[in-house]
Amino acid sequence: MANNLNELIAQSDETVAALLQDGANAMDKFTIEHHLVSTDFTKLEKAAVELVKAGYHVDDADEFETDDGARIFAFVAVSEVKLDADILRMQTQEITEVANITGVDYDGWGTYFGEDDEEE
Repeated sequence: MANNLNELIAQSDETVAALLQDGANAMDKFTIEHHLVSTDFTKLEKAAVELVKAGYHVDDADEFETDDGARIFAFVAVSEVKLDADILRMQTQEITEVANITGVDYDGWGTYFGEDDEEE
C-alpha cells in the first residue's frame, strides 16, 4: 500500500484554494481532520501512536462495515492551524509518511467551514 503524496498534496492545495475562494479567512485557525483508515486495527493503532508523538490529537478509532461486508477501522488526527497551503502541505507529507510506514490509507484532510461556523 502506498499513498500517493503528489495526489494528496494537490488535493490539499485545491481544498485550501477553494476555502479561501469561498471566503475563509487565512488568518483564522481551523480544526483540520486528517483521515486514516485500515482493515487492520493493529496497523491503524501504530499510525495513531506515531501521530500522537508528532503532536496530533488522535480520536478513538471507529469501526465500519463496507457495502461488501468487510470491516474497516478509521480515525482522525486533528490539528489546529491557519489555512496556509505550506503548513497543510507539510502536514500532508508528514501524515503520508506515517501512513506508508505503518501500512494504512491516508484519505486526505477536511475541516468545518460555513454553516457550522455561522451557528456559533
